Amino acid sequence: MSNTHYVRSEMLSEQEPPAATTGAIGWVRENLFSSAFNSVVTLLALAFIYWLLAQALPWMVSPTWHASSLTECREIIAELGYGGACWGIIRERWLQFMFGFYPKELYWRVVLDFILLFVALAPVLFTHLPRKMLYFSAIYPFLMPWLLWGGTIWNPVMAALGFVIGYLASRHLAPVLGNLAATILAFVLPVIWWIFLSGPVADGIASVLPLAIQSVESRAFGGYMLSITIGVVAIALSLPIGILLALGRQSNLLIVRSLSVGFIEFIRGVPLITLLFVASTLLNIFMPPGTDFDIILRVIIMVTLFASAYMAEVIRGGLAALPRGQYEAADALGLDFWMAQRLIIMPQALKISIPGIVSTFIGVFKDTTLVSIIGLLDPLGLSRAILADAAWNGLVWEIYGFIAVMFFIFCFSMSRYSMYLERKLQTGHR
Repeated sequence: MSNTHYVRSEMLSEQEPPAATTGAIGWVRENLFSSAFNSVVTLLALAFIYWLLAQALPWMVSPTWHASSLTECREIIAELGYGGACWGIIRERWLQFMFGFYPKELYWRVVLDFILLFVALAPVLFTHLPRKMLYFSAIYPFLMPWLLWGGTIWNPVMAALGFVIGYLASRHLAPVLGNLAATILAFVLPVIWWIFLSGPVADGIASVLPLAIQSVESRAFGGYMLSITIGVVAIALSLPIGILLALGRQSNLLIVRSLSVGFIEFIRGVPLITLLFVASTLLNIFMPPGTDFDIILRVIIMVTLFASAYMAEVIRGGLAALPRGQYEAADALGLDFWMAQRLIIMPQALKISIPGIVSTFIGVFKDTTLVSIIGLLDPLGLSRAILADAAWNGLVWEIYGFIAVMFFIFCFSMSRYSMYLERKLQTGHR
């Protein structure tokens, strides 16, 4: 009888995985050449990319950066013997693309403002940073307009004081008047303060203690500074407003639900360009005579309202995706409505809604180019003004390509952060 053993009696030592399944070679085999069909598609795609780069790179790598006109560009390109781009317009006008007609001696204010923007966003986007940085994040919305538009510092201080009044009303009036009355006053009192009292109070303090920087008119704003300003403000405001609208649409109070549904459906049923025309031409008709309502502020309001309606539907989808047991668990813990939303419901709904939220943000930022139709000089509006110059009349690909690349960088960055946030908040099993 054979003494062959079919069960191993000793443990084998660990071995490295096959070289063909790890590293760059393993990735290429798994993702590009995993089958005969995928191999053919990969080779065709590589051939197309090679052809595209062979056509585009000679055109892009063109020594025309120091040209001062289209005619000079054509002379340089004629010496090369092949077609090329005319990049002189980008070198000559890139500051105008960035800052519009903002005074050159005040560029430092715009640069400082956007540096502080990243500082303010950092603790919001990356939770491992010190939480004390959120205090600056709360101050920045009032600091930003003061740096860009200038004027007395007391205007943003009075604007911030309105939120303090609302907080104090909700905190200290609830035991006396009840939660509903305190909540209503928390919204009404700041509005009264901002409309009727903040201006005279700011002027009175400024007459005694003048702290101001040089003012800049809105018509000087332009380029990517204008697009980023409108986009950032609209994105930052549309999320909380959209959350309130989504909750209002699901409210048991008939008037709250009806107003929320009416607002959402009306805004979603009207093109943004129509709202921008209303902001630029019709809104002043309904204001008291002599009222100077800043055009950029009007545009920001309309873009924010437009984005909020779409944001509300995205968040409502996240709320609808939650199991009913989550609401019942909040009730079983004895949490009131707002605590349940803050601690249990809304964090999960927002996590589910991240792709839709970021898609809305990207759409809002790209829609800022529509303001060129109402006379604001965003990058597209500036491009038409620049191309009207006889020295550069006739260029198309270079100037619009530059605008497209810049917008791609901003939008792609938001998309990458969205994917990072989804991976970070992933709690299920893959």
